[in-house]
Amino acid sequence: MDGRATRIELLNFSTIPMRAFHMTWMAFFVCFFAWFAVAPLMPLIRADLSLTKDQIANINIAAVCVTIFVRLLIGPLCDRYGARLTYTWLLALGAIPVVGIAFSQSYEVFLFWRLCIGAIGASFVITQFHTSTMFAPNVVGAANATSAGWGNAGGGATQAIMPLIVTALIAVGLESSLGWRVAMVVPGLLMLVMAVAYFRFTKDTPQGNLEELGTRGSGARSTKGWESFKAASRDYRVWMLFITYAACFGVELTIHNLAAVYFVDHFSLNLTTAGIYVGCFGLLALFARALGGIASDRLAHRNGLSARVTLLFALILAEGLGLMAFSQMPTPGAALIALLIFGLFTHMACGSTYSLVPFINRNALGGVAGIIGAGGNVGAVAAGFLVKGSSTTEQALFILGVIVAVTAVCALAVRFSHDQKAEERRLYADALNARALQDAPPASAEAVVS
Repeated sequence: MDGRATRIELLNFSTIPMRAFHMTWMAFFVCFFAWFAVAPLMPLIRADLSLTKDQIANINIAAVCVTIFVRLLIGPLCDRYGARLTYTWLLALGAIPVVGIAFSQSYEVFLFWRLCIGAIGASFVITQFHTSTMFAPNVVGAANATSAGWGNAGGGATQAIMPLIVTALIAVGLESSLGWRVAMVVPGLLMLVMAVAYFRFTKDTPQGNLEELGTRGSGARSTKGWESFKAASRDYRVWMLFITYAACFGVELTIHNLAAVYFVDHFSLNLTTAGIYVGCFGLLALFARALGGIASDRLAHRNGLSARVTLLFALILAEGLGLMAFSQMPTPGAALIALLIFGLFTHMACGSTYSLVPFINRNALGGVAGIIGAGGNVGAVAAGFLVKGSSTTEQALFILGVIVAVTAVCALAVRFSHDQKAEERRLYADALNARALQDAPPASAEAVVS
């Protein structure tokens, strides 16, 4: 297993894999919190900067647009330089636009900083890359889904917390136009703190950092990033999962961007209540993504890799139907219930997608993770243009639900060869055997070895 963990021990901080697990989800939580920190404040920002509906739509598109390109780049960078340095630099540099947006005095400047903030979304790829290298096949789906899910919860937390921060600042005497600006400093500082912690407490692999292993800087290593991307891009299964991830994570990003304004405008809720409603959707990630990954691992144990594919198809289809129902809800209470139901399937589908990623091409893991991760943002950008071009948000969400349901067939197109299935079953069995040896009493373990 090359030192990979065969179990997830949440209270264990002593091993390299478990430290990486906890640091990845915390870093992703902070990044997601900062990425969407302005979303719940848009009603205030709209009034402060006199933004139009089209300008808000452009801002929402900008928030996820640049992430496409950074995610494509970040995967090969992980292959070349390792997750530790890649994440540290992303956190440190990403803090600049998060704080910078607080100084915006016009639509154009605000749009620029919002575009730059989108680069933070590439943190997801590093999270999935890092956990994929740290955990064995029997738990890698759950590890990927849980770390991503807990990190994604930052999107829900920011929907609830940022309005409360602004409310507190206004209560102590700040104007609302200054309050949202001061509030944006908080996620920026959190990112800088997290950058230091990630550099200090993580390793690139279960055996140590790349420089300690003597691999970084070699000729083979210097070309691996680009070769990883090329190998991943030639595999049709990567592009099928690119589409399914566009259908689930793209929808998730879309809801984070527009739902607060939707509840305020469509149901006349106040900013704090709307933030709590949308925050509930985001906080589903605390368990729903993990549930998708755990279910995928369990089904794969009984029925092999094909079971992971079937589960993803069912979840994407259910998500599409749920989104159509959400768009037609007549009251805020009914809309919240529909939001939570369809959100459950959305988050589970995200976890299920990345439970497949480690099995597509182990030698090009960064490239595979980066391309599929970029698919989520392509979906969000496409959804943003759909919302912008539709007469009402309700209409756009209904059409989006139909499209999502149709894309479920792409999951069924993902196939694995007989040899690959056999190899993965062998690796899965090896992981279970290694776990059994770890669980055995010392005397029994010695007997097995002898």
